[in-house]
Amino acid sequence: MKKFGRFRIATVATLSATALALTACSGSGDGGDSSNKAVGGLEIDVKPSGDYNEKERDEIKDGGELTLSLGELTEQQNRLHANMTTDTSTVWGWYNPQMALYDGEGNYTPNPAYLDSVDESTEGDKTVVTYDINDDATFNDGTPIDWTAFENTWRFNNGKDMDVQVNSTDGYELIESVEKGENDKEAVVTFESPYPWWQGLFNDILHPAIDTAEKFDQEYLGKLNPQYGAGPFKVENSDFRGGTVSFVPNEKWWGDEPKLDKVSYRAIESQATINAFQAGEIDAAGVGSKNNLTIAADMGDSIDVRAATRPANVLFTLNSKAPQLADKDVRHAVFAAIDRDQLAEIRYNGLGYEEEMPGSLTLYPTQEDYKDNLSEVLEYDVEEAKSLLEDAGYSEGDDGYYAKDGDKLSLRYVLIGDDEVSKSTATAVQKMLKDAGIELKIEEHPSSDFSKISNERDFDLFLSGIAASDPFGPAFFGQTYASDSTLNKSGTGTEEFDKKIEEMQKLPTRDEQIERINELESEAFAEYGLLPFANGPQMVGLKKGIANMGAPGFAVIPKENIGWEK
Repeated sequence: MKKFGRFRIATVATLSATALALTACSGSGDGGDSSNKAVGGLEIDVKPSGDYNEKERDEIKDGGELTLSLGELTEQQNRLHANMTTDTSTVWGWYNPQMALYDGEGNYTPNPAYLDSVDESTEGDKTVVTYDINDDATFNDGTPIDWTAFENTWRFNNGKDMDVQVNSTDGYELIESVEKGENDKEAVVTFESPYPWWQGLFNDILHPAIDTAEKFDQEYLGKLNPQYGAGPFKVENSDFRGGTVSFVPNEKWWGDEPKLDKVSYRAIESQATINAFQAGEIDAAGVGSKNNLTIAADMGDSIDVRAATRPANVLFTLNSKAPQLADKDVRHAVFAAIDRDQLAEIRYNGLGYEEEMPGSLTLYPTQEDYKDNLSEVLEYDVEEAKSLLEDAGYSEGDDGYYAKDGDKLSLRYVLIGDDEVSKSTATAVQKMLKDAGIELKIEEHPSSDFSKISNERDFDLFLSGIAASDPFGPAFFGQTYASDSTLNKSGTGTEEFDKKIEEMQKLPTRDEQIERINELESEAFAEYGLLPFANGPQMVGLKKGIANMGAPGFAVIPKENIGWEK
């Protein structure tokens, strides 16, 4: 697997503030809180607050290059678009504004290169946030970064224009207005009611030139827009056919000079990535599998392995729009037949790592308010799976598979990428479902197909991931579970449940919202469309000396501060 999704971003392999992002899942890419002896005798400390060799600027050399890998150079390069993935987010982040910074624990700081201050206040029962924008902050085409960029970002993310395919409306749809303050460099955001998660909004902004739904959808298809970017780096070159993109220092940047002379990415399959790292062709690779960690151990002192608790979920998605999965009892049977503990053994084999099964797609076990909401509605039970199928009108045939009206229950598992962990996981699930009388056919596809398959829902059962770029998971509950959410690839949910989400979002305090979410999430899981089975550590091998990069946790680090330590 290899991509994660939140603005939330999703992928089992892709990541995003609209805060979730979809990603493709990769056992080779990203692998608690303890020192674990893994293969090769490596002592790996999985740090909950990130592990990225944090250095001050005066400890970092001027100059040098980084060469890194992507799963794919996605066709859709608009990070705010519904079809974005973590790879989209990675590319976007190198040449567009970083409005907010976070440490590994998720503590928010306005990026002073763009924002002089951010102030929260209350007017009546409404949250008001005032952004004072740096006078020097300017898009590459000369357009000032001012209140109109905030207004434009809100307009395209608030869900009011049904022609706009946005990644997430969560939070933005609760804004009453975005207005000019005392001058053009002050944006005043007023919410309809109290809103405790405002720090997760406007961390990415949209250039005012993107002013129609058509531009939002089409302007970043198969191309980047360097003129609409702003930051320490600019796009040097991009080749969508070849899957490469590179960035160099931006002469229009007003802040601290970037430490690196160049950053390059190329799209590589999972197995080829670790081979390229071993050969010295790239400077970092995921080592969260036994095979990759063995290779890293053999590379000795020339590399560092950095590991942190990853704010991400690896999950299975059932496509409720597929004819044989329209029946909730059938979906329940599929999930009841999957032994998550066995899959965890496959995923963490050789890593010296264990974790409890995740029970939420909203908060992580490392967060204070986490609750296992899945166990209330699902347990591994093959006999229950068979009983559910029989209740749904299926009968077991002589071949051991269930059928209804002469139609065998046969599902497509779409496997992305070539890493061994993902392949072993698919094979294990195939055997588990066979034991429950369900046929599962595995279709293998390259990583470059991830976006297409995910966006078109061209699967019955799909392994992917959801990664969060900030700690405000409750703010994105709707993005995960709403029936019309582009992140909810299962297609489950109802208008009635959507209304419950809307009511939850209007509760006045953080604690009240979390309490209600923990009630609603069990109800959402009972639709049997989404099944988390791992959080897992992010384990990254890097050439020794790379600073401010690695396994970041929630950290968002200024791009100009990434480089090679002195």
